Amino acid sequence: MSQCAILFPGQGAQQLGMGVKVARKYPAARSLFDQASEILEYDLLDLCANGPEEKLNSTICSQPALFVAGLACLEVLRDLAPQHIENCKAVAGLSLGEYTALAFADAISFEDGLQIVKTRGEAMQAASDATPSGMVSILLLDEEKVQEVCDKASAEGNTLVIANYLCPGNIVVSGDKAACGQAVTLAEQAGGRAVPLKVAGAFHTPIMNSATEKLADALENVAVNSPEIPVVSNVDANPHSDPAEIRDILVKQVVRPVRWEDSMNYLLETGIDQFCEVGPGKVLKGLMKRISRKTPFDNFNDDALSE
Repeated sequence: MSQCAILFPGQGAQQLGMGVKVARKYPAARSLFDQASEILEYDLLDLCANGPEEKLNSTICSQPALFVAGLACLEVLRDLAPQHIENCKAVAGLSLGEYTALAFADAISFEDGLQIVKTRGEAMQAASDATPSGMVSILLLDEEKVQEVCDKASAEGNTLVIANYLCPGNIVVSGDKAACGQAVTLAEQAGGRAVPLKVAGAFHTPIMNSATEKLADALENVAVNSPEIPVVSNVDANPHSDPAEIRDILVKQVVRPVRWEDSMNYLLETGIDQFCEVGPGKVLKGLMKRISRKTPFDNFNDDALSE
């Protein structure tokens, strides 16, 4: 019998149209969007369908939108491949996607999870506004070379650190604007490629410290339960069952690097032999091709539905 892990994408995977076909086909998915619109006080499904794209891409809107769209797309999985849910042994989510994973694992309710990610998005946007910063994806270089790039770019008092260990040859760095600009030049000089990311600021770095207090307060005000299914944390690539630990590690996640490659290797080592990406895009599938090319991997979202 196959052992499945369900994965949820993070910020950057959002796209116009996400969740729209799912909501039209499945009443349970439409209900999630309706509930979200009441909590957020704007029509989330209309935003996903019609934009404007700039608003959907904003940190404040993209985080709640991805949370809801990911849970809505579970209806596609339940319809097309229910055996994967029956055989699900673990879940994980990339950055924001970890909240979707926790909701799927019944560690937090949908309503509480949405309120938390709303607060998280607002707090991270505020921290970004306070310090002009960004993120750069560095391709084709190993961790040692990327760290050298960070060290050189930080030599004059700037901030640049590794923020995402995604897969072999794909590491994301974060820092202030000046350091990000240097990172592009230094990475290319070292034989790599550098792609500045369209994000509001330097996520998963100390530049986000001011966001942690508001997030911690939000987490203290909601019920957090022990997950029904192990949820692998971005921070240390391990599952946690104690609610206090889960709260603590979610706060740390904002300022610590995402260890996605380690998380996927942990799942593979525990016997997972089938992965399902649930939510918009195919980013996580692309990363898995660089980690374990032969492992079966399916996507469940609007694209999986016939017209």
